[in-house]
Amino acid sequence: MAKKKEESKAEKEQELSLEEAFARIEEVIDSLETEDITLEESFAAYNRGMSLLAKCNETIDRVEKKVLKINEDGGLDEF
Repeated sequence: MAKKKEESKAEKEQELSLEEAFARIEEVIDSLETEDITLEESFAAYNRGMSLLAKCNETIDRVEKKVLKINEDGGLDEF
């Protein structure tokens, strides 16, 4: 059952916008900073945070590839 819950959570995280993913990362950081978190919970939170961070990096990489800049001749070049 726990595996299915983790898979469902991971699927939802893949559908998040960049802003939502950053907000979730903040939530993970907040949970890791609490004193009453168990070691197992902290490992799970860390893994969730790293997964979210990887998703953010992928999204940013895709956006960077789409960004165009104006060159000296007034034409457009990819960033």
